[in-house]
Amino acid sequence: NTYKESLTQACWIEAMQEELNEFERLEVWELVPRPDKVMAITLKWIYKVKLDELGGILKNKARLVARGYRQEEGIDFEESFAPVARVEAIRIFLAYAAHKNMVVYQMDVNTAFLNGNLGEEVYVSQLNGFVDPDNPNYVYKLKKALYGLKQAPRA
Repeated sequence: NTYKESLTQACWIEAMQEELNEFERLEVWELVPRPDKVMAITLKWIYKVKLDELGGILKNKARLVARGYRQEEGIDFEESFAPVARVEAIRIFLAYAAHKNMVVYQMDVNTAFLNGNLGEEVYVSQLNGFVDPDNPNYVYKLKKALYGLKQAPRA
């Protein structure tokens, strides 16, 4: 789905609103006047249809992500981390769990990256279709990590 297509379908509008409500609940950002000489990072929507075991539609998920490639090291972030475990580490963990007869559960954390606080000041633009009518020139100052940021994986 493209953004324009998604705005014509109630299920995707609801999914986008659900994501924004979660941002508000978790206090991910605050709307502030744009600081001088600050380049706000732009955001984009990623759409995914989650299916159940039989292939039926379980949920439409809209995820808001930062276009992290627009960040500059030393300005927007100091260092970045990979959010991926090495396959060897996973195998060792599973072998140990099996040896100890432990039960291992796979979990899907709905807003995993939105729980980490940021060390740097990061600003993102308001979204098309979701611009505050009273403050259209304001930007969001992030309080917590966001998908796509160079800082997000360590949060």
